Amino acid sequence: MLRRLLPLLVLAPVLAACTPALVLEPAPQAHDPACAEVMLRMPDEIDGTPDRDTSAQGTEAWGDPALAIARCGMEPPAPTTDRCVTVDGVDWISTEESEESWTFVTYGRTPAVEVILDPTRVSGATVLSTVSPAVTVLEQTGECVGAQDAEQVPEAPES
Repeated sequence: MLRRLLPLLVLAPVLAACTPALVLEPAPQAHDPACAEVMLRMPDEIDGTPDRDTSAQGTEAWGDPALAIARCGMEPPAPTTDRCVTVDGVDWISTEESEESWTFVTYGRTPAVEVILDPTRVSGATVLSTVSPAVTVLEQTGECVGAQDAEQVPEAPES
């Protein structure tokens, strides 16, 4: 009898450790077929932290509590003076930073991908370098430029 129960006893701690799905709001264009391609390529872990199930289409999360969340299907950002970093050929605009979270959105790719991370638990460089390869399947239609590369806009004539 104990022999038949042994596999169940070994499996019980594994089943008890299951993490519930993280409830997330999908991005406005999460249904875009391009997002399916991106999400299929998302990494299984970030910095040793495994991914977990999420409740919304076009989303991915890593850790419990989540140290990073990705949402595909965001509205592509307009040209901006916000800080931009290029990681493995993908431009990311830093749209919001606080002590508890940093938000990055891809620039020059449609649909855009948003990444929110906890900077107290993982570096932005680590997260962006881990998810950027998945994002490269989206066609690049624009790129960040530095101030020295921006087109000079003529001054308006004084009236």
